Amino acid sequence: MGRAHRIVLTNDNNKGGWSAVEERNPFFYELATAELVRLGVPKDRIDIEFEPVDSTYTEVKVLRRYSESNGLKSLLVVTSAYHSRRAWWTLRKVFEGSGTSLGIESVPPGSQTPNPATWWIHIAGWNAVPPEFLKIAYYWISLHDC
Repeated sequence: MGRAHRIVLTNDNNKGGWSAVEERNPFFYELATAELVRLGVPKDRIDIEFEPVDSTYTEVKVLRRYSESNGLKSLLVVTSAYHSRRAWWTLRKVFEGSGTSLGIESVPPGSQTPNPATWWIHIAGWNAVPPEFLKIAYYWISLHDC
């Protein structure tokens, strides 16, 4: 099965658009699960951590608990390119001393991930990239001594 034996999705507690089939707005983790299954990932290889996360830091803390409770030796985190710097730094901080081997992989640019060369010409890029630099500064200050 590709690069990992299991896929772990976290719950950002956000919902996507209306689904006429389900007659509701499914959570993003539900949409991601459906897309992974559509792409051929067996459903029993997808784990969902239902504890709501509201930041990269809380998400990584949930991943560390998942990793410890499941005896994982390695973890590959998939995120957007613009978010990968902060995600990588946070992963290293939170997993420090765990003995877990960490990796990070960026998804290709698309509708939710701005292209590094042209993010500045799209409103979605302005909504994603500049705030990320502010978040990097905040994380560096608040987690620096953790």
